Amino acid sequence: MSIFKAYDIRGEVPGQLDATTAHRIGRASARHLGVRALAVGRDARSHSPELCDALMRGIREEGVDVVDLGLCTTPMVYFAVERLGLGGGIMVTASHNPARYNGFKICREHAIPVGGETGLAEIERLATAPDPGPASDPPGGHRCEDLRLAYRDHLLAVGAGRPKLRVAFDCGNGMAAVGLEPLLEALPLEVERLYFEPDGTFPNHDADPLKRENLEDLVQAVRRVGADFGVAFDGDADRAIFVDDCGEPVASDLVTALLARPRLAREPGGLVLYDPRSSRVTAEEVEAAGGVAEMCRVGHSLFKARMRETGAVFGGELSGHFYFRFSPTLVADDALAALVAMLDVLADAGKPLSELAAPLRRYWASGEISRRVEDIPGLLAAIESEHAGAEISHLDGLLVRYPDWWFNLRPSNTEPVLRLNLEADSEDAMIRRRDELVGRMEAGR
Repeated sequence: MSIFKAYDIRGEVPGQLDATTAHRIGRASARHLGVRALAVGRDARSHSPELCDALMRGIREEGVDVVDLGLCTTPMVYFAVERLGLGGGIMVTASHNPARYNGFKICREHAIPVGGETGLAEIERLATAPDPGPASDPPGGHRCEDLRLAYRDHLLAVGAGRPKLRVAFDCGNGMAAVGLEPLLEALPLEVERLYFEPDGTFPNHDADPLKRENLEDLVQAVRRVGADFGVAFDGDADRAIFVDDCGEPVASDLVTALLARPRLAREPGGLVLYDPRSSRVTAEEVEAAGGVAEMCRVGHSLFKARMRETGAVFGGELSGHFYFRFSPTLVADDALAALVAMLDVLADAGKPLSELAAPLRRYWASGEISRRVEDIPGLLAAIESEHAGAEISHLDGLLVRYPDWWFNLRPSNTEPVLRLNLEADSEDAMIRRRDELVGRMEAGR
């Protein structure tokens, strides 16, 4: 299986990805982007320094300068590209994947993502060509930049609310703490720290807060210290999952609805994007706040492109990506910005997160359920034919909507797996419909 995915490059080290491959990707990326300078950052995985050095060497061999950010988060690379006026950036990370994986997230000017349909296929072609050609003489330059304080100020501009709260943070031994520590110095929070030390072996749990088992330490910490809320970050800190003051995780589609409120208060009538797996609550709450809600296909490059096309003020995915319009030219997902935005919401409401979330939990959701299906197109066609009277959308997989329930079946981009999300007006209806569809998935037809 290729290490070139729909949105990034990712594979096992050294079996699928090594320093030689990283060097070729560096040359290919620099050649394809055709710019004068690129920002490069990395996470704390044991193989990241070697891969990063090889990547930067490849970039410089194309005569392109490297701005070395060292250990940082993926959103810090986005920020660096915009602040320094660079032609793009590359983050060496495998995000939430286990320690044996690594990879690259690539963007061009203004942190515009490079994905499969927007340049990554060409980078793959160049990187796998038999002869990369002669290196530039002289090579590009190399300089280091520390933008942590400037990045902190960038985050603080997201919201004005500074409530004095107790907050538990689980950085999962990923990169969040690099940006979070300077931010905490400027906030009046009492902090409970979990796993702030960057450690690419992830000794405590995987840095994937979407999995419930990886939230358990945070849930217990919130309850133990009586925190007002908790936040867990993924490995490169572009995703955040929130836990309320009762220790209950708050689904990210509901968080999207909450975080949209202050954005819409500043820009009445603004457009907010959400993905097809999200609860009906998201659109209902956006509209109740005076905004316009629009579905967008899943994927950070797709959300960012749609936000640029439409001028949307905010966006959120069920996976915990939250998208901000930081400026007229910078649209990015950022977990630490989501934290600042949540503080703004809580300061304005003067209520605990559990109380804000309670009225949003008015429908029953299945959560995402995945099953291996060999004939995905055949199964989707069969299921669609059985729901001819419903509202049907093919925006992203198969979305079937009835007045009192809906479901989305979405194929994986990388394996023969089908993912189900379903919501209904009652728990009984949700369970019955869920079990019917899971049975179809397991039968494969």
